[in-house]
Amino acid sequence: MASYDLSVPTLFGLEGVCAQELKRLDAKNVRAENGRVLCEYTPEMLIRANLCLRTGERVLLRLGAFPAPDFDALYDGANALPWEEFIPREAAFPIRCRTIDSQLSSQQRCTAVAKAALAARLGKAYGLNRLPETGPEYQVRLFLLKDQAELYLDTSGPSLHKRGYRAMSVVAPLRETLAAGMVLLSRYRGKDPFRDPFCGSGTIPIEAALIAKNRAPGLNRGYSAQSWTWLPDPLWKAERERAKDGEFEGKYDIFGSDIDDKAVTLARENAQKAGVESLVHFDVADAVKFSPDQPAGRVVTNPPYGERLSDKREAEALYAAFGRVWSRAPQGWSLSLLSSHTEFERTFGRRADKKRKLYNGMLKCDLFQYGV
Repeated sequence: MASYDLSVPTLFGLEGVCAQELKRLDAKNVRAENGRVLCEYTPEMLIRANLCLRTGERVLLRLGAFPAPDFDALYDGANALPWEEFIPREAAFPIRCRTIDSQLSSQQRCTAVAKAALAARLGKAYGLNRLPETGPEYQVRLFLLKDQAELYLDTSGPSLHKRGYRAMSVVAPLRETLAAGMVLLSRYRGKDPFRDPFCGSGTIPIEAALIAKNRAPGLNRGYSAQSWTWLPDPLWKAERERAKDGEFEGKYDIFGSDIDDKAVTLARENAQKAGVESLVHFDVADAVKFSPDQPAGRVVTNPPYGERLSDKREAEALYAAFGRVWSRAPQGWSLSLLSSHTEFERTFGRRADKKRKLYNGMLKCDLFQYGV
């Protein structure tokens, strides 16, 4: 079998964090690009990345890339790839397409052309005029960017940010992958006290607990590739056991609070679903009365932005009040705070030591960091 790459899409701004994760998982030839990270494919790494990545959105197996300035080139390029090495005779192979700045702008037409190319290739390989598509699903993804086509198999199914512990959430929830990225960017590894005074449904403290314990975030969910014939059950079992063997035992000082009692109740339920209810504690408290109870620690938080949960004036008043609270915090504490407010530093009362551009969904934000 030829050599292939895994491609892991990320939220913009988290590519470097995801690349470091893959290196720690022993991935080879890791390369960070805009919006994604690439590494060498092995069956073990495909499974390991799905189970263990905290900041990747999904794991794609890249089968080929080629110029596609017209539909003939798209058909020929897709038909030339060795689909029969991966897609068995009975399999369903739906295609999802995305096209950006390409002459082939019709996603529907591109999907139809690619489908015809794959069907012709597989039909010839299996000696069939019509493929049954009654077996397990092998989701194909086609990306066209500036007349360059790339074709993938989606090994994950639902996005990796869907850990399985957050069935419900408060308004404007923070994506789990972004929360994990914020925790990792704060350099928290489980040794320091950890606080989130705007915890909402608890995503940031829960991700902090998973990081502290070194628990793979994907252990409690399924993946499309689990039904694929060339990734047998023993391989999945071995990688799950490998992930479990890497977990740490210990007690951690992780605390989340919110002024909304319903949010705190939900956070506790989510922590229980995530299996970290003994590691993280939640309480009802007003963030503008926050007072660190230890000489050093880390605060990672996502307060209301103004655009989403309250109007701009209320958000600015909240930032100013929290800024006054933070000015009294012991010097051993660091703060990593996510906001989309363009005047955050002015209202908070202090310029950040570091700023990092991130995206919360489609909303452009900055991670303002103090003392990190």
